[in-house]
Amino acid sequence: MNESLLRSLTPSVLAVLVRRGADFAAAEDAVQEALVEAVRVWPADPPRDAKGWLVTVAWRKFLDAARSDAARRRREDAVDGEPAPGPAPAVDDTLQLYFLCAHPSLTPASAVALTLRAVGGLTTRQIAQAYLVPEATMAQRISRAKRTVSGVRFDQPGDVATVLRVLYLVFNEGYSGDVDLAAEAIRLTRQLAAHVDHPEVAGLLALMLLHHARRAARTAPDGSLVPLAEQDRSRWDTASIAEGVAILQAALARDRLGEFQAQAAIAALHADAPTAEETDWVQIVEWYDELVRLTDSPLVRLNRAVAVGEADGPRAGLAALAELDPALPRHTAVAAHLHERDGDLATAARLYAEAARAAPNLAERDHLTRQAARLNSRLRA
Repeated sequence: MNESLLRSLTPSVLAVLVRRGADFAAAEDAVQEALVEAVRVWPADPPRDAKGWLVTVAWRKFLDAARSDAARRRREDAVDGEPAPGPAPAVDDTLQLYFLCAHPSLTPASAVALTLRAVGGLTTRQIAQAYLVPEATMAQRISRAKRTVSGVRFDQPGDVATVLRVLYLVFNEGYSGDVDLAAEAIRLTRQLAAHVDHPEVAGLLALMLLHHARRAARTAPDGSLVPLAEQDRSRWDTASIAEGVAILQAALARDRLGEFQAQAAIAALHADAPTAEETDWVQIVEWYDELVRLTDSPLVRLNRAVAVGEADGPRAGLAALAELDPALPRHTAVAAHLHERDGDLATAARLYAEAARAAPNLAERDHLTRQAARLNSRLRA
């Protein structure tokens, strides 16, 4: 069973059902049932047209549910009927579906959460981590969003800002390695940039390209994480960096600064440095100051503390870190890094071990564990 094929077809099949008149919540349920059916049937009898098969089965599931629910009979009467089996149109509906999920009846936060769950393929736990909220809280938010749009006709697509936020979070989750969605997020952002003339769309595309350009150097052959300062910069994709910088420069020239442009500027400064030692940390701190002004995000302030530690010394970084909530994700790892740079190896080793226990994924946990072991070895020597 090709699970990646099923995952790639899900947004397009869901969009077909919505376009044919299904409300979003019922369409999502029907597609999930069709996927379960595919897992059961396809190993013994694979279809010639996978998408057409899923559309047909999902539509039948939706109609079956609609016939058993009196509250949905008016919408059932309005549709043309069950589509005939056969190939579905080869149209990429994913970006359209992102806009449909950003419906005006939802708050931006709920629209993002719903889209990440229904279209992006992220789990509730992954979305909750992105939003820094408990998983139960995010589950309730997604459930409320589904109830809100249940029965709503999707003829009022949402705004660009919400779609950008979704694409940004999908890229970040893909870039982390838990779910490989980074390339898909870049593809969709390119489509959006081709149709929407907005500097923040360009800023997001530049940001993605600049980060993705370093992806090959982020892991060692054994799968372990390689910190930015230790990466082999010859493995960076110079074509993607050049494209990202050009897109960013054009966006900044319009003098309508937004958070994605500011983040891309930081990424560009890292990409522009021939070596880690030549990184312009003073300018990076200035861009983080802009980001704090634009977002007031605690995670931005956390990253700024790292930059301050590089620009002004580890004690300045620790002073900036002391102003932040210790419960922030990766706060302990940042503290460990700054204490190590300040020469307090015992505290750094203890904090690396503590951070490893709270790491959000296996690769990061292993990296932090190795950092703790490295310092403990030095202390015993």
